[in-house]
Amino acid sequence: MQLSIIILNYNVRFFLEQCVLSVQSALETIDGEIIVIDNNSSDDSCEMMKQRFPNVKLIQNKENLGFPKGNNIGVAKAQGEYICILNPDTVVAEDTFIKILNFVTSSAVEKNNLGIVGCKLIDGTGNFLPEGKRGIPTPWVAFTKITGLYKLFSGTFGKYYAQHLNENQTGKVDILVGAFMFLKRDLYLEVGGFDEDCFMYSDDIDLSYRILQKGKSNYYFHETTVIHYKGESTIKDETYMKRFQEAMNFFYKKHFDPDGSGSLLFSLFMKIGIVFFSLVKMFQGKTGIKIAPKSYLLYSDNEKLADKLRLVLQKKVLFHDLKTEKMVISYSLISGRGTEIILDNEFISFKECIAILESSRNKGFTFKIIPKTANFLIGSNNSNERGEIIEIE
Repeated sequence: MQLSIIILNYNVRFFLEQCVLSVQSALETIDGEIIVIDNNSSDDSCEMMKQRFPNVKLIQNKENLGFPKGNNIGVAKAQGEYICILNPDTVVAEDTFIKILNFVTSSAVEKNNLGIVGCKLIDGTGNFLPEGKRGIPTPWVAFTKITGLYKLFSGTFGKYYAQHLNENQTGKVDILVGAFMFLKRDLYLEVGGFDEDCFMYSDDIDLSYRILQKGKSNYYFHETTVIHYKGESTIKDETYMKRFQEAMNFFYKKHFDPDGSGSLLFSLFMKIGIVFFSLVKMFQGKTGIKIAPKSYLLYSDNEKLADKLRLVLQKKVLFHDLKTEKMVISYSLISGRGTEIILDNEFISFKECIAILESSRNKGFTFKIIPKTANFLIGSNNSNERGEIIEIE
C-alpha cells in the first residue's frame, strides 16, 4: 500500500465528516487507506463514521489519550509506505496527495534524506497560516514569537515562522505542524513516533527536530493548499499562552538542557514574554461579538437548495447557477461587505473551494461549504475561534 492517512478526532464530528470526504476524493487514484482514531468523543463522531464511512478503519479509544498516543495507535495499524498525520478540521484538495507523492519521488528531493513534508495551510477565510513552516524554537526564537517581535523584523527575528521562505516557495525548513505531516512510515517508527510525554503544542516540534537529528531534511511544499480551520483546537487566550510556555519548556529541557543547568535563563525569557502578551491582550480586549452575514450567495446548480437556504437562514440568498454561469466569484453580484459565499461541493470540487478562499482573502467576505451529500454548512471566519455549523435538513 502506498499511503495511509491518520486522522485523530475529538468532538469535531462535522469537521471530521468533511475532512474524510475530502480525503476519500484525494485517494481515488492512490492505493491508500484512511484510519480514524477517536479519543472518546462525547458527540456522535463514531456513529457518523460507522454510518457514512463503513469502509474506513475506525479505532475507538475508551478515554482521551492525547494527540501523541492517539496518532501512535493509528500509525501502528497503518500499512502504507507513507503516512500523513492529518487534523480532522482540515480539507485537502483532490490532487493534494498526488502532488506530494510526485514531489517526494522527484529528482529534486534528496530521497535518502527525506524527512517530513508539510504543505501550504490557509484558514477558513483564505488567509495563510504561517505555522505551516517554522524554525527550531530555541529560547531566543521562542521569545521572539511570544513577544511578537517576529512581526517587526523578518531577518534576525523571523526564524520562528521560517521567513527565509515565503508562502509560495518550496524549500527546506526545520519544523512542520502536526495538522499535516507527510513522511515515510518506517521513519516515523524509527524515531519512535510522537513523544507521549509531550504536552500540547510541542509534539510536532519534537518529532520534526528528532528527524532532523537523524540527518534528514524536512520540506515545506507550497504547490498544494489545505484548509485548516484551526480554531477547533486552538483558541489564543491566556490559557493558550500558558500551554505554549510549558510546551517550549518541555522541548528546551529535553533537547537543550537535560540537566537543568540553563533553565533559569529560559524561564526568564518566557516570563518576560508572558508580560508582553498580557499587555497586548489588555489593549486588544476580548473577542468581539460575531456578526451574522447580511446576505448569502450560493454557488450551485440546484435552485431548490437556494430556496431551502432562504427558509433556514431567514436572509436573502442570491443564486449563482453553475448550469449557465462560469465558476468564478462574481463580485458584481455582491453589494458591499457582509456577504457570505456558500459553495456547494456537489458541483464544486474541494480544490476549487480552496482556490476560491485563497483568491478572495482580505476582501471582506466569509465562506461556508456544503460538503457532498451532507445536510449542513460548515466554515470558520476566525482562526482563533470555533467555526460554525448550520444544519439544513
